[in-house]
Amino acid sequence: MATEGPKASLSLQDRPKGSLVAETGHALELSAGDRVLVTGASGFIGSAVTRALLDRSIHVVALLQPGADHANLDGLEVERVPGDLRDRLVVNKVAENCRAVMHVAALYRFWAPDPEEFYQVNVLGTLNVLAAARDAGCERVVYTSTVGTIGLDKEGRPVDEGSFAHVDHLFGWYKKSKYVAEHEVLRAAAEGLPVTLVQPTLPLGPGDRAPTPTGKIVLDFLNGRMPAYVDTALNVVDVDDVAQGHLLALERGRQGRSYILGGENVEFRQILQILASFTGLPAPRYRVPRSVALSAAYLSYGVEGKLLQREPSVPLEGTLMSTTRMVFDDTRARSELGYTSRPASQSIQRSAQWFIDHGYVRKERLARIALARPDAI
Repeated sequence: MATEGPKASLSLQDRPKGSLVAETGHALELSAGDRVLVTGASGFIGSAVTRALLDRSIHVVALLQPGADHANLDGLEVERVPGDLRDRLVVNKVAENCRAVMHVAALYRFWAPDPEEFYQVNVLGTLNVLAAARDAGCERVVYTSTVGTIGLDKEGRPVDEGSFAHVDHLFGWYKKSKYVAEHEVLRAAAEGLPVTLVQPTLPLGPGDRAPTPTGKIVLDFLNGRMPAYVDTALNVVDVDDVAQGHLLALERGRQGRSYILGGENVEFRQILQILASFTGLPAPRYRVPRSVALSAAYLSYGVEGKLLQREPSVPLEGTLMSTTRMVFDDTRARSELGYTSRPASQSIQRSAQWFIDHGYVRKERLARIALARPDAI
């Protein structure tokens, strides 16, 4: 069954150990020319991490899924290696002679015809990367997790890394598989692998080609596909700040320690007001009750997802997320890593500007947009 995840034979305990040189709390100083493996390097967060490394004159080895969209790497001087995370031999080979690994790649969707795919990519792929990094003697690994594995406060107050998740609240296969993968990462850290975890909140900014579920909020507003909204709150962070947080975790993060990479907690209606002020487009005025939104999502999941075996037009996981206050406290990353982030308004504007500049907005809506000066809101 898909919910069982990978078999026990995939455990790191049964694999040969390479030399480890980093210890808990040990600072890693990157130098120009150092080789760093980045999985998912052409993705939204992965490409931002790649750019941040290149700005430090690091030699980036990019493991790229064959057939995927790699346009985010256009014009960047990286060593491109086609390969699938699920292929242990390929992952082992690409990790050779790399000083560190940034494991950013993941299957991030709200639905798939076969849920097992989430476990194969997000869990088996992670196990392969961890084992390859250990066998190659990499000095440090940064694993990109998600705040989706953190428990939320019933009263809607911000939570930190110490808030444990209720397993029955891990809605959707993405969160479930990332929860399992995160525990495999912690197991590897306990066995001695110098790995640090980062948990980005809800990133916005340039390069969101898919777009991600967070970016889709901005894009739906721009295209007039948001007639109403749900009363909730989100923690919005800029993707380039998340990338810098990855580098800080690589250099300063403690072994087996997780760090929320967040930005600013904002009410959903504030996001819409920022978008309206920036674009001149009207913000939706009607608020949908949570019960109505969830009823539509469950109906869509049952009819489209289960009966018709196609992606639901109203994603259940996305609706559950959008009707829950996703607010976080990232004090640990700020105090231990020196992490900083820009105001949410800037990230929201940068996201809208990128979608406008790259042809994601319908012509009739584009004609109605009158951009304000950035941050003149």
